[in-house]
Amino acid sequence: MAMVLKPQDIVILLKLITLGNRPWSYSALALELGMSPSEVHSGIRRAAKARLFDTQRNVAVIRSLQEFLVHGVKYAFPPDRGQLTRGIPTCYAAPPLNSLVVQSGEPPPVWPDSDGAVRGYEFSPLYRSVPKVAPRDQAFYELLALVDAIRDGRVREREIAVKLLTERLEQEW
Repeated sequence: MAMVLKPQDIVILLKLITLGNRPWSYSALALELGMSPSEVHSGIRRAAKARLFDTQRNVAVIRSLQEFLVHGVKYAFPPDRGQLTRGIPTCYAAPPLNSLVVQSGEPPPVWPDSDGAVRGYEFSPLYRSVPKVAPRDQAFYELLALVDAIRDGRVREREIAVKLLTERLEQEW
């Protein structure tokens, strides 16, 4: 039977990376991610099957995850773009890229969120809870924004995002 990763599995792994060596539980992770404990458990199981999570050490396999994020995420989980909406900036419009990429005159990509302060075009997050939970953790938010830039950025944005994401992940090796 084929194993299929889901976009939320990437969200779970990125959150685990931001936790570093701190202990975690499925229920605590679920609470922080706006998911159910069973969703988190299933996501970890799929990630382990895909060799992106080490069940012996209970950590993400950083090198494998980096390879997938750089080379596979844009094909596996391309974003849907929508209409103008209120939301949370992502891709080049969010830190850390917003200080490195010149903003064009067009509306920025945003994760739809009624509480968002920025008007831009709808950019589907990897998981529906991301707009609510990402802003609570700056490192997590930045990783998600970098992954989004890889998912659907222009060439230069993608190249910068890959460089920054790689640097951040290598700190964890």
